[in-house]
Order: sequence, then C-alpha cells, then structure tokens
Amino acid sequence: MSDIERLTITLPTDMAASIKSAVDGGDYASASEVVRAALRDWKLKRALQLQELEALKADIDKGLADLAAGRVKKFDAAKIIARGRKLLADRSTSA
Repeated sequence: MSDIERLTITLPTDMAASIKSAVDGGDYASASEVVRAALRDWKLKRALQLQELEALKADIDKGLADLAAGRVKKFDAAKIIARGRKLLADRSTSA
C-alpha cells in the first residue's frame, strides 16, 4: 500500500471486542487488517447489491413498457396459487 491514511473510528463495545478477538486469536495481525478485510467484503457486497438494483430497475422499466404497449394479462391470483401448488407438489413427488 503506497498511500495510507490514518483514521480514527469509534465502534460499539461488541464490535471492538470482535476485532480484538480476531487479532488475539491470530486470525489477523492487527486491527487495521480486520477493518481492511471487512471493507473489502463490504465493497463486494455493495457491488452485488448495486447490480441487483440495476437488474430490478431494468425489470421494472420492461414491465412499464409492456404496460404502456398494452402487453398485459388479467391478474388471476387463484390461477397463480394453483400453479404454485402444482409446482410444489411435482417437486415433492420427484424428490
């Protein structure tokens, strides 16, 4: 790491204890390493969340375009429930 910036953070007691425990247990050499690992994990998780959000927005846009173009069907909850029950029944008999 060529560029390093020192930060002071405040954590709840239980989080600070978790960091100290990870260092004391030998999983990490320092509290900084624990925080860096946590931030790397957070960045990956956040990137996945953003991808999922973009996919959801695209699905919503597609649905709105279908609606505007009149490509819609009457909503039949009973039919959907029956189909779901059949799928579950088929899955349990094939297991």
